[in-house]
Amino acid sequence: MNRTDRSRTRGAGLNRRDIIKIGAGLGAAATTQSALAQSKAVFKASDVQPPGYPTVVATENLGKKLAAATNGRLSLQMFPSMQLGGEKETIEQTQIGAIQMLRVSAGSIGPIVDDINVVNMPFLFKNMAHAERMMDGPIGQELLDKITVSPNAGLVALCWMNSGARSLYNTKHSIKTIADIKGLKFRVIGNPIFIDMMNALGGNGVAMGYDQVFSALQTGVIDGAENNPPSYVFSNHYTAAKHFSLTEHLIVPEVLVFSKRAWSALSADDQTLIKKLAREAQMEERALWNTYEQQAMEKAKAAGCEIIEIADKTPFQNAVKPVWDKYGPKYQDMIGRIQSA
Repeated sequence: MNRTDRSRTRGAGLNRRDIIKIGAGLGAAATTQSALAQSKAVFKASDVQPPGYPTVVATENLGKKLAAATNGRLSLQMFPSMQLGGEKETIEQTQIGAIQMLRVSAGSIGPIVDDINVVNMPFLFKNMAHAERMMDGPIGQELLDKITVSPNAGLVALCWMNSGARSLYNTKHSIKTIADIKGLKFRVIGNPIFIDMMNALGGNGVAMGYDQVFSALQTGVIDGAENNPPSYVFSNHYTAAKHFSLTEHLIVPEVLVFSKRAWSALSADDQTLIKKLAREAQMEERALWNTYEQQAMEKAKAAGCEIIEIADKTPFQNAVKPVWDKYGPKYQDMIGRIQSA
């Protein structure tokens, strides 16, 4: 054997040893990943709403199905009623993996993933049926994917959930026309679109966490807020703010998200299972929502709250034109697709 052949033989031997080492390393990594995927886990789930609220119940039922499907290997522990913090705090905890599953408003996601702000535009949807068509169709999935792939979010978007239409309620007086809003301080989600919207309507938009709204209404820090009927009633805001005007200026969907850090540790099969169960939760929550919303309105009326129908919303729609002029152009294509859905 000449020198060149010996050199080739040594080189081939080194390459084989390297391959063996690499193979062993990959095997160990695969074993670790497999063990992680098969390990027992209890996921923390958070919601600012109270027990019995449609989003809470649907997420709890998702957890029960998950436990049944995995023979208890994966399960969910729900923390409702802002036990783990308001939406801002729980988003941050989910991003770092301290919370695994979170139900949050698209209004709170918008400042993190700008593309989602398209659904936060006032009077975007004609009605709830229109919003549901968006959520259930390809546009809805496309927007969920924008959250998942966003490097800023650290979240995996699983599904949409209904949140009804948002209207104005306050402690001062009836709001029957747009002139009645003038000068009132209204809490809004901390999103520039909502602050500008409230200011355009003639009020003063005050960004505030949901966990602070009830005490702020009681103490007069704010004059009112805007939300859906179940939030108005079942978070006890109706006991402080007796005037509820059905402006229905926003239909802002909810989003069920999973921590991307925790998601990456799951097997592909577990990820597929959770996505399937989330889609079922989306439909279940919708049915629960319709019943719950009706119950909320009945409870508010029984408590003596003034429920004001707004027959002509045109003045309100015209007033928010500056908001559309400011934010609309960047979402123009998606707005067109949603409006024609």
